[in-house]
Amino acid sequence: MSVESTVIDPVPTQPPVPKQPEPEKSSRKHWIVALVAFFVVVGAFAFGFLPRVKARATLRSETAQMAISTVSIVQPERSAPAEEIVLPASVQAFISAPIFARTNGYLRSWYVDIGTHVKQGQLLAEIETPEVDQQLRQARADLATAEANLNLAQITARRFQDLLKSNSVSQQDTDNAVGALAANRATVQANQANVSRLEQLQSFEKIYAPFDGIITARKTDIGALINAGSAGGAQAELFDIAQPDRLRVYVSVPEAYSQAARPGLTADLSLAEFPGRRFQGKVVRTAEAIDPATRTLLVQIEVQNPTGQLLTGSYAEVHLKLSSGMTSYVIPVNTLLFRKEGLRVAVVQDGKVVLTPVTAGHDYGDKIQIIAGLTGNESLVLNPPDAVTNGQPVRVSTDNRSGQ
Repeated sequence: MSVESTVIDPVPTQPPVPKQPEPEKSSRKHWIVALVAFFVVVGAFAFGFLPRVKARATLRSETAQMAISTVSIVQPERSAPAEEIVLPASVQAFISAPIFARTNGYLRSWYVDIGTHVKQGQLLAEIETPEVDQQLRQARADLATAEANLNLAQITARRFQDLLKSNSVSQQDTDNAVGALAANRATVQANQANVSRLEQLQSFEKIYAPFDGIITARKTDIGALINAGSAGGAQAELFDIAQPDRLRVYVSVPEAYSQAARPGLTADLSLAEFPGRRFQGKVVRTAEAIDPATRTLLVQIEVQNPTGQLLTGSYAEVHLKLSSGMTSYVIPVNTLLFRKEGLRVAVVQDGKVVLTPVTAGHDYGDKIQIIAGLTGNESLVLNPPDAVTNGQPVRVSTDNRSGQ
């Protein structure tokens, strides 16, 4: 007997269902990933871009610092209350004159030459005047004729007046005789004046010294034609004479010192031919007017020269101790800026340049006087560049703050 096996089908089973993660844990994981990514980006920015930005900012700062000019400064120096100024001057004789002829002719002789000391009234030269001599002789002859006519007119007039008393002549004839007398008298007077004029011209044949002095030039010689200028030609100068025992010294004082240059002020003269010596003079007068062309005051100084060692026409330097009456300062000339709007100096204030207008006084060469525009507390830039502008930042040099 067969035994049938009974196959029992297994009971079908369901596949295991995967376990779903919890929602809270998944959200935390996403945040962690995002946070990690953020830090990665921030780190890359910090280690890559920020150094470049910092380097650029540093470069700009260093460039700006290098663009600031480094300057040396100097302080203005206060001028002395009484200041000695040295000015060029011209030395002239107290009295000098050219000697001209007053009559025409030829030079007959001369008796003095250059360097001759002459006295007033001393004969210098003689002129030969043949034309004047002939005119004088003619004038004297005309005068003699006029005097003869006058004498005859006087006799005729007297006779007519006596005859008129007895009615022997008419009144008209008497009046004619009296009139002829008056006319002849006038003719005589005219001829006398002409003779006197020619005698004076003839007296000018001799040239005399007008004052005591020295002959400084002789500009004629024997036989030279002498023209007094009466014919319209150029006058002939014969001599130059000067009186050198006193000298006039003329100097032009700048307008800034014009109020201090007063009569009575002592002045010293120095000349190249007398090294180390000074000759004392005194201011005697001024022009009391400013020359508009030079803006200076003409001052006359009188110097005694009894020995004549100072020569007229010399160039001299006058030393004047003047008080300008104002506060002034002295600065180096290499602090000045010459602009179209006027003279300027570059003053450093709070690290910036301030262009300040100034007024110059006396020029001392390497330094110059400033009479207006400064207070004495300024820091002036030495050798400022021409392109410097108002408000430009600068750096003061720490190595040489005095500019020396």
